[in-house]
Amino acid sequence: MASGKIQDLIDRYLWVSFYVSKMGESLIKEQINEDLTNDQHYTLRFIRQRGKCTSTDLAKAFNVNKSAITAIIARLVDKGLIERTRDKRDRRVVYLALTEYGNQLFLQTEQKINKHVESLITSFDDEEIQSFIGTYEKLSNILIDMNKRIQEGKA
Repeated sequence: MASGKIQDLIDRYLWVSFYVSKMGESLIKEQINEDLTNDQHYTLRFIRQRGKCTSTDLAKAFNVNKSAITAIIARLVDKGLIERTRDKRDRRVVYLALTEYGNQLFLQTEQKINKHVESLITSFDDEEIQSFIGTYEKLSNILIDMNKRIQEGKA
């Protein structure tokens, strides 16, 4: 492929990626409770899907330093949305789980987000959305693999 064509594809990818990320995050923020940030919402989502997890699980999943997760967790605990429990066999291990209030708030915001995302998805026919999601998942897996290789190179 000619270098000019590759550069054009790179430019298009970077622009679309930036625009979709920023606009998507902005639209989701409009749907979640005003007391939550997008990162806090995604943290609640991860914990709810897992049932319980550790801060290390969150840091790995979100590819951030544990200190960034610690700050998010502290705010969510202060808001009464998650609770910490120590492992009975190893007191050093702390599990995070949604409180009843956290679960209720998550379900309310998730309902709003789902309705909004549904309106986006239904703008495409079935074949387009299946192809898009498949391609997006493939891109996600490529990025995960790239990140692993980068992290292994640092070790």
